[in-house]
Order: sequence, then structure tokens, then C-alpha cells
Amino acid sequence: MGVWQLPEGIDELIGAEAIAFESVRRQLLDLYADKGFGLIIPPMVEYVESLLLTSDSVDQKTFKFLDSVSGKMLGVHADITPQIARIDAKSGSENIAKYCYINAILQTKADDFYASRSPIQAGAELYGSEDVSADIEVIELMLDSLKLLSINSIVLSLGNVAIFNAMIEQESLSNEQISQLKQIFVRRSTPDLNVFLNNNALRSADQFSQLMKLEGDASILDEALEVFKDLPKAKSAVEDLIKINNQLDIANIKVIVDLAELRAYEYHTGVVFSAYNENYSKALAQGGRYNGLSESFGQSRAATGFSFDLKFLSQTK
Repeated sequence: MGVWQLPEGIDELIGAEAIAFESVRRQLLDLYADKGFGLIIPPMVEYVESLLLTSDSVDQKTFKFLDSVSGKMLGVHADITPQIARIDAKSGSENIAKYCYINAILQTKADDFYASRSPIQAGAELYGSEDVSADIEVIELMLDSLKLLSINSIVLSLGNVAIFNAMIEQESLSNEQISQLKQIFVRRSTPDLNVFLNNNALRSADQFSQLMKLEGDASILDEALEVFKDLPKAKSAVEDLIKINNQLDIANIKVIVDLAELRAYEYHTGVVFSAYNENYSKALAQGGRYNGLSESFGQSRAATGFSFDLKFLSQTK
């Protein structure tokens, strides 16, 4: 192996690629500033307790090493969102706060969202509002970001993990059973779900079966209201999606609803969303609501945001 070779999954931008990246980076920062989102630049390294929080997948993707100064375990950030939770909690503010960032991150292994182990994560996050207007604001900003990157013909997928969580609350399941059921939904495996329901007596068995099938255009939300009419939290989650769909300014954007989508949303607690384009095999940008992520830092705040790999998307222009 030559000394000039980079590790697998690690890449770089040079020449015209670097210039294209820098051009769109500046445009995005101007866009975010115009929308009132303040730039933050989190450190590359923190104590692992601050980086991992409640996410097993982030834990698995975080490089860790022992700090010779403090004797504590440090980690290289694999996701910016936990750092923003810390920064917001540290501010002690109870007002609405808006943050944006464009930072290189590092992951131990590639996942199904980023194009490499060394993406440059760009995104924006809004803290301090539980209203769906905050979700609408960040969704529209995400779509504006993709348009700035000259990505058109966008398909917007909407979901709400609060529906699945509300159904879980009605059951007496162990953590292992909950994890197993969640993975069945991640795989979208109806046969495995049928086996699970046959082996476990669930109060909401019929609703779990119906949830797996609740995917389509916005009209599916009316069906969902009927399915969850006797489960207030799930019904409220569907109503949030109806409000968002009705109020979004999304001319020339196709909207699909997928209420069973759980794959990419480990620490999210409510509305989730992702953007697709027919020329790409995976989501280009994604995000959602993650109320309470900052509890570990002593201040529980409502929050919503999105992110994408700018290094990858900057080369699509």
C-alpha cells in the first residue's frame, strides 16, 4: 500500500471540487443568516458523554481515545446534533434559538445516509418551540438548501415516530422486545411482524399491522386518523402531520407520507422528514423533532432540525 493512499471511506476535495464546495458553503451560510440561523462551530473532540447521549448508533460510529491530559475518554464528533444540544443548554435561554453549522465529522463506519466516513455535515436546528410551525420552518429551509444546490424534482417524505412510540406505551414489553419490534419496522418485514404478533399478546396488534401499511400520498393521513382514533397521542401525531402538509409552502414538491418509517431516527421523538430525488438511491437530507435530547445537560428543550452531506451534494451541481 502506497503512503499516498487514504484510508477506506476517507476522501478529500481538491481543485475544482474544492472550489465548488466553497462556493455553495458560502451561499448556504448566507441563506441561513438571512433566515435568522446563527453560525456555530463545535469542537472536533469532546468527552464521549457529551457526544453519545441516548444514541447507540452514534456510539458505534464514534472514534474514541483516552485523553492523556484529563485521563478521560474523548470522542471525535460523528454527529453535530448532540453538540448543539449541549451548546443550547449551556446558554440557559428559554427563548427560541436558531443554529446552523457546516462541519467535517468522522465516523468509524459508513452508514446508509452519508457517502463516506468523512462527510461534511451541514444543517440547521431550531430550539425552544413545540409548535409545528418550527418543523415547517426547518423543512422549508432544508428544501431551500437543496434548491440552492441545484437539486430539483424533490420528493419530501413525512412521518412521525410518536405514533410508534404511543403504541409501545400501551404494551408491556421488555426493552429487548421493543428493540426487536422496532427492527422489524426498520426492515419493513410484514412476515416478521406477523410472527412477532403471533408470539406476543399485544393490545394494539391490529394497529401495528395497519401501521406497517400506512404509506402513500397525503390522503393516507385521513385513514390514519381512523386507525388511531382511540389512541390520543398517536392521533395527535397524525394531526400534526396534517397541519404540516396543509401549511407547507412546497410548490413543485411531491409529498409522500410514510408513518412506519423508523430507520434513520434513533433519538427523534416526533415529526420526521427526508428529501429524495430520482437520481439518487438514498435520502439527500433528513431531520425531525428531538424534544428532550438536551436533558442530559440539565435543560430539556423542544428542538427540530435537519442535516445533509455538503461534501457529497456540492459535487452534484
